[in-house]
Amino acid sequence: MPQITIYTDGSSLGNPGAGGYGVVLLAPPNHRKELSAGYRLTTNNRMELLAVIVALEALRFEGSDVVIYSDSRYVVDAVSKGWVFGWERKGFTGKKNPDLWRRFLAIYRRHHVRFVWVKGHAETVENNRCDQLAVAAANGTQLLEDVGYQPE
Repeated sequence: MPQITIYTDGSSLGNPGAGGYGVVLLAPPNHRKELSAGYRLTTNNRMELLAVIVALEALRFEGSDVVIYSDSRYVVDAVSKGWVFGWERKGFTGKKNPDLWRRFLAIYRRHHVRFVWVKGHAETVENNRCDQLAVAAANGTQLLEDVGYQPE
């Protein structure tokens, strides 16, 4: 099965505030799909994580080989360093965004996923495109409700 490349980004216009995510999916030989959505009240970390979730949920075939490029240390480190699996064992006690982490783990386990951290707002063209999509979605007029967001 060919490798799928995914770029993701999340943004919020306040933390908390209006937010959005942007995704670019690339699959051989020349398939490209862009996804985005905006939310009325959310956080940057929720949008970063939701971007990854939506991207993985958009894949058509289970067991896909996927490389995800993200500028979110929150997401990349939580998975690459194994923190999220410890959080899961402890029922996400005291952790933020347990609803999204549970949703992430369910879809993550259906694929072969590797994360690569990229510097945000740098020379990574597709990551910059994701940022544009996320910001445009956050500034949109059709903002959704982030039903899992829990204000502190």
